[in-house]
Amino acid sequence: MAAAAAGPPLPPQFKSLQHHLRTAQEHEKRDPVVTYYCRLYAMQTGMKIDSKSPECRKFLSKLMDQLESLKKQLGDCESITQEVVGCAHVENYALKMFLYADNEDRAGKFHKNMIKSFYTASLLLDTLSVFGELTEENIHYRKYARWKATYIHNCLKNGETPQAGPVGMEGYEDEDEEAGSSFPPTQPSTYEPGNMPTTNYSGIQIPPGAHAPANTPAEVPHNTGVASSTIVQPTPQNIAPVDPSLYSTVSKGDVRLTPEDFTRAQKYCKYAGSALQYEDVGTAVQNLQKALKLLTTGRE
Repeated sequence: MAAAAAGPPLPPQFKSLQHHLRTAQEHEKRDPVVTYYCRLYAMQTGMKIDSKSPECRKFLSKLMDQLESLKKQLGDCESITQEVVGCAHVENYALKMFLYADNEDRAGKFHKNMIKSFYTASLLLDTLSVFGELTEENIHYRKYARWKATYIHNCLKNGETPQAGPVGMEGYEDEDEEAGSSFPPTQPSTYEPGNMPTTNYSGIQIPPGAHAPANTPAEVPHNTGVASSTIVQPTPQNIAPVDPSLYSTVSKGDVRLTPEDFTRAQKYCKYAGSALQYEDVGTAVQNLQKALKLLTTGRE
């Protein structure tokens, strides 16, 4: 296989974006949609930081070429052509990584993969800003994931045993401009595949648990979307029974839906669509039922 062409060095002005770009590189084969939005985030953020200096313009130009090339490769992928689907894809991926790391943390299993998962989840939650302002929930999970990654990393580095859960988070400030400045350890700043470290995610499974963020789908999809070296046999799914009353439900003329109702219904639908990407029928049915009930009765 021919070596990938080296890109321009990462300008110092874009240091805060180095981990988002590394995450994009790591997901090129695993999940190109994640790669696309990580680079789009870096592009948009880089334009705000510095779009005039020669070195930054050169870097942004190369990044734009990569985005256009990847967009052509993905063709008519709905996660690229439809923002609602793309947002659901990235958000679900980020929250699954968060859930995996959170379950490991609360079980007292502290290791590099869970640290990496916490930190990567925080980076992916950053990228959701390309779709608009982050929800309060996602701002909270981003701050918590970044804090846990830094806290556990430092504890293990110093030979200390971390405390599980949110203990000790008081006073932590999630400074975006400092994000990634101390964790993980910085790598060479030349933006090229050969310099990007790889992480072994083999065997990572995201178990259903009680610590899922409030805005995750009703169940955790069976397929984590993370490459594994073992073949996992499909397991029977518990599909939620359909509420019989929904078969004949029609919208009542006096139902007045607010903009917030439409937003919630749209969110249930996008979670259902994302769940179907992982062949998780139960989650899709539950979320579609919630959307239908809300739209026809005005209540959840």
